[in-house]
Amino acid sequence: MTAILETLEREALGLPAEARAFLADRLLSSLGGEVMTDVDAAWVAEAERRYAEYKAGARKPVPASDVFAQADRMLG
Repeated sequence: MTAILETLEREALGLPAEARAFLADRLLSSLGGEVMTDVDAAWVAEAERRYAEYKAGARKPVPASDVFAQADRMLG
């Protein structure tokens, strides 16, 4: 691994989780030739907003079992 790559890795791993996820998505998209669309960017922004609300205590977590049950009801 080159020194530049090691520095990039260290810096990237030091980012907050949502920033790492955004960066990972951008890097993976660059491999397949896909570009993040406006819709993708809007979903990322929404996810980051909701996560910030959760971290601030303004949003309560929802158990995965509740989410899957609701999805089953909607799709069934």
